[in-house]
Amino acid sequence: MARIFPFAALRYDRARVRLGDVVTQPYDKITAEMQERYYSASPHNLVRIILGKREPDDNGQNVYTRAAAAFSEWRKEGVLIQDRSPLLYAYAQEFAVPGSPEKRLQRLGFIALGQLEPYDAGVVFRHEQTHSGPKTDRLNLLRATGAHFGQIFMLYNDPAGEIDSALAKVARYPADIEVRDEYEVRHRLWPIPGLVELIRRHMESAKLIIADGHHRYETALNYQRERREQDPAAPPPGEAAYDRVMMTFINMYAEGLVILPTHRVIAGLESFSEEQFLESARVFFEVEPVQVGGAVQATVLLQSAGERGTALLAVSHGGNFLLRARPAEIERTLAQLSPHQRGLDVVVLHKLGLELVLGISEEAIREQRYISYLRDAGEAMARVRNGANIAFLMNPVRIEQVRDAAFAGEVLPQKSTDFYPKLLSGLTIYALE
Repeated sequence: MARIFPFAALRYDRARVRLGDVVTQPYDKITAEMQERYYSASPHNLVRIILGKREPDDNGQNVYTRAAAAFSEWRKEGVLIQDRSPLLYAYAQEFAVPGSPEKRLQRLGFIALGQLEPYDAGVVFRHEQTHSGPKTDRLNLLRATGAHFGQIFMLYNDPAGEIDSALAKVARYPADIEVRDEYEVRHRLWPIPGLVELIRRHMESAKLIIADGHHRYETALNYQRERREQDPAAPPPGEAAYDRVMMTFINMYAEGLVILPTHRVIAGLESFSEEQFLESARVFFEVEPVQVGGAVQATVLLQSAGERGTALLAVSHGGNFLLRARPAEIERTLAQLSPHQRGLDVVVLHKLGLELVLGISEEAIREQRYISYLRDAGEAMARVRNGANIAFLMNPVRIEQVRDAAFAGEVLPQKSTDFYPKLLSGLTIYALE
């Protein structure tokens, strides 16, 4: 059973700051250039807490102690103020789909506290592997600040869309806050004192999948375990503030749920030969030379080819080649993998195209030695023109594939999903104390 709770969020006082100057993209999507821009935007920009600049440690001060000091100061100054009563928050994002600017969608969800559940409880499911480095970093920040500043992006299953219908009625009214981000996504938020029981009732039987925020979710679990070990007088399990984490819940069946493809660019292979690549690839793929005028045409071609099975577009200096997987070879070569995994384009590319055909080891892929990941197909094609060995353009993973793999207890290869748009950090903050 998925348990959700209203909470009294800390929010920026819009009489003190302009919201667009202080909210950010999730910490792991902030580039060095974005960090500089956020720092320049406002002395109260959230980046100073969630991804502060690394400076030489001095007198025991470091990036985490400086984050905690800023958070404490902003609360004392009234830059951050707490809502008077526990609430849920309806959250709408309106956006143009990258690559299809004429297509505009709205994604509706709600922000609440969600009960932390270990994966083996069968309530919360993951679809990605995590790494120790980011979890150590987030745990240090959580210890220092005692707060969650961004929401875990959580998917729930509601095929009938009853929660969406209730949220859509809320979204007809003027929003309490509205802001546009650097990608021209319109974010709106409504505190909602009602709907708690309706949502709780529907969530009782829901299974949850983490879309974005795997590292932060597992960090919260580690922090929960740590606090319980330290506090012999802790409240009963599930009752402490650290037993819950801030989440945005989105219906996995909603029209506005968009997953973008993440294309692969290979560079730095000294022994790369296009002729040898094509010869080896023909063992696993039907290889068809194609004329592609640009990224849009490539996307359309891939979508059409993907309707009949795994299809990839290899972009090289000598031309463009549509690769259609040979089903019999997939079954034979990847027999040790589950049917869910064998049906994923990204698995076929990594296991066959990268590891067997190009000879890039799984370890090298994991460490990103020769591979880079790009959302924009045009940029991936440009990388080849500028000297990369080869690029592989891909169709996006479908939500059904994410769901089936997650519920089966499986994980996808890294950079398999790119849920768009991201949830803004700083719209609501959950302080544990």
